[in-house]
Amino acid sequence: MAYRTRSFGFGGMLTPVVKRLLIANAVAFGVTLLVGQRFAIDWFAFQPARIFVRPWGAFTYMFIHGGFMHIAMNMLMLFFFGPPLESHWGGREFFKYYVICGMGGVALSFFFLPAAVIGASAAIYGLLLAFAMNWPDTPIYIWGIFPVKAKWLVAFFFVISVMSAFDGSAGGGIAHFAHLGGIVTGFLYLKTGGRSGARLGTVTTAVRRRHFAIVPRDENEEGLQAGKGVPESARKQDKALYDAVDKVLDKISAQGMASLTSDELKLLDEVSRKHRAN
Repeated sequence: MAYRTRSFGFGGMLTPVVKRLLIANAVAFGVTLLVGQRFAIDWFAFQPARIFVRPWGAFTYMFIHGGFMHIAMNMLMLFFFGPPLESHWGGREFFKYYVICGMGGVALSFFFLPAAVIGASAAIYGLLLAFAMNWPDTPIYIWGIFPVKAKWLVAFFFVISVMSAFDGSAGGGIAHFAHLGGIVTGFLYLKTGGRSGARLGTVTTAVRRRHFAIVPRDENEEGLQAGKGVPESARKQDKALYDAVDKVLDKISAQGMASLTSDELKLLDEVSRKHRAN
C-alpha cells in the first residue's frame, strides 16, 4: 500500500515522532519474542477485566503485537501515513492524536470486547482517517497497483469494522472494536476538541504555497497594480500576514500546537477562513 501525489515524496521524509514510534514498536516486539507472547500479553495487553489491576495496559497494549505480519502491517501504514500528518501538525500534536485514537480503541473495547487487546491498529486507523480528512482525493495504491482515493479507502475500512464488530460470527483474533474506536475517536477529536490540528493543515497549505489572496474577490479595480490584479496596499497586507503565520508554523513545528497563545490560534482561524472563502 502506497500513495502518490505531487505533494508528497518519501526521500528522507521520516519524521521524528514516527521514527521513535517505529523504533519503540520494534523494540517491544523484540522483547516479546524474548520473554514470550503469553507473558507480554498478560502484563502489557489491555484487559478489561484487569483494568484496575494493570491500568498501564491501556497505553502499553499499542506496542504489543501478536506476530510479524501484525506489526509489519501496522508499522507500514505508520511509515506511509504518519509523516505527512506530523509535518502538518508538529510532533507533539501528532503524538497526542496518536495516543488519543489508541485510547479510543480501549474505550470501545472495554464496553464490547471482554478479551485482551493488543496492537497499534486503533491508533493507525485514526491516522488513516486524519490523512483522508486532510487529503481526501490522494490516490492510495493497493499492492502498488490499484488506485483508490483515500476517502473511499477509509470509508471501506470503517464499514468493514462496523460489520465485523457487530457480527457475532466474526473475529479471527482481530479487535474490530478497537479499530472502530480509533476511527470514531479520531473523527470526534478532529471535529471538536482537535479542530486545531485539521485547521493547521489547511493553513500550512495555504500559506506555504500562497494559494489564496487576502483581499476580497470583488476588490475595486482602482489602485490595482498594472498586471498584478491586487492593490499595492493589499499586497503588503498579504506579506505581513504570511510572515506572521510563518512564525506561528515554525513555533508549532518546534513546540507543538499546545504552545500557541489565544492570539496565535485566532490568527490561524482568520487565515483558514480566508482560504476557504477563496
